Amino acid sequence: MPRTFSPISGVTEKRTSIEHPKRTMNSLTSLHKRKSMLADSFEQIRILEKTDCCIPAFGEKLAETGHAPLYPAGSRILQVNVGYRCNLLCQHCHVDAGPDREEIMSRETMRHCLEALRQSGISTLDITGGAPEMNPELPWFIHEARSIMPEGEILVRTNLAILTEGTKYRHVPEIYRENRVSLIASLPCYTRDNVDEQRGEGVFDRSIMALQMLNSIGYGKEGSGLSLNLVFNPGGPSLPGQQQSLEADYRRKLDESYGIEFSRLYTITNMPVSRFLESLIEEGRYCSYMHLLAGHFNPDAVQNLMCRTTVSVGWDGSLYDCDFNQMLGLHMRKPAPQNIRDFDEALLCERLIAIGQHCYGCTAGAGSSCQGSLL
Repeated sequence: MPRTFSPISGVTEKRTSIEHPKRTMNSLTSLHKRKSMLADSFEQIRILEKTDCCIPAFGEKLAETGHAPLYPAGSRILQVNVGYRCNLLCQHCHVDAGPDREEIMSRETMRHCLEALRQSGISTLDITGGAPEMNPELPWFIHEARSIMPEGEILVRTNLAILTEGTKYRHVPEIYRENRVSLIASLPCYTRDNVDEQRGEGVFDRSIMALQMLNSIGYGKEGSGLSLNLVFNPGGPSLPGQQQSLEADYRRKLDESYGIEFSRLYTITNMPVSRFLESLIEEGRYCSYMHLLAGHFNPDAVQNLMCRTTVSVGWDGSLYDCDFNQMLGLHMRKPAPQNIRDFDEALLCERLIAIGQHCYGCTAGAGSSCQGSLL
C-alpha cells in the first residue's frame, strides 16, 4: 500500500532540526547512491511540512483566497516518467536522477499508458525522466503513441547532452523527427559557466552541439512543425525572471554566438525537493527561500496549475497529481486509481488534489509549470 500523510498540515510546531551530511561538488552523486536521509521522501516531507519557517500552510493560503479545496479541471496531459536514470547529475534536480539510478519503466507499464491514451480524451503525452533516451523502450513507446494519437501532441523532455554521447543515441533525433515529437530541452542559461556550474563540466558545449544538430534536421526552424523549446531555471534560490524578456535574451545570444534557433523559452521555478532541497539546507537558505515563494504567492496562478489538468505516471505505473508530488511520494487521493493499469477518467475527475508546502513553488510570481510560466 502507498504511504500517505496529511498534505494540508500546518507549520506551527517548533523548528525541526534539519542537520544533514555536507556534500561537495567533487562528491556529487544521487541522494540514493549516498544513502542520504533526503533519499527518503518522508524525510523531505518532514522538513517541508514540519519546519517552522513562520509561513502559513499552503492549504490555508488556498482557503484564504477562495481556491480550496483544489479539484482537477479534466485530464488533458498524461505525463509519463519513463525512469530516473540520467547521464547527468544536476545540482538542482528534483528527480534525484543520475547514472546510478536503476528505476526504469517496463514495456508492460508503457502498454497501460497507451491504453489510457486510447480510452480517454487526453490530447498530450509528455515523456520525462531522468533522461528518457536512456530507457531502451522509448522508440517503441513513441511509435505506438503516435499511432494511437495521430494528431495529438507528443513531448519529450531532453537534457540535450545525452544526444551527443557516442553512437548509442545518434539515431534518437531522427526518431523524434519522424514521429513529430515536440522537444523540451533543458538549457538553464546561455552562458557556459552558469550551465556547467549547475550541470557539470562540458555540458554547455555538448548542449550547443546538440541544438545545432537538431536545427540541422529542422527542429526550431519556423514553418518546420518541429518544436524545440528551451527551459530556463535559476542557478540558485531566486525566482525566474520575466519569461518573454528572458526569451528575447536567449534568442539574441544563441543566434549571435552559435547560430541557434528555437521555438519558445519556458521559465521554471526551482522546487524545494530532492537535491535542490539539500542545497538549500546546506547553505542555510531553506526558510529564506520558502519565505520568498510564500511571499510571492499569486492567487491568479492557481487556476492554471498543471496538477489540475495533468495525470503524472511514475516509472512503476503509480499515479500522482504532478511530477513534484511523484518525487515526494504523494500518491493521488482516492477515489482516483492508484496505478495506470486501473486508469479511470471519471474517477480521476472526482479526486481532491494532494497539496503541500512545496506547492508554493508553482504559485509564486507568474506561476510555474512543466511548460513554463502560468500567467
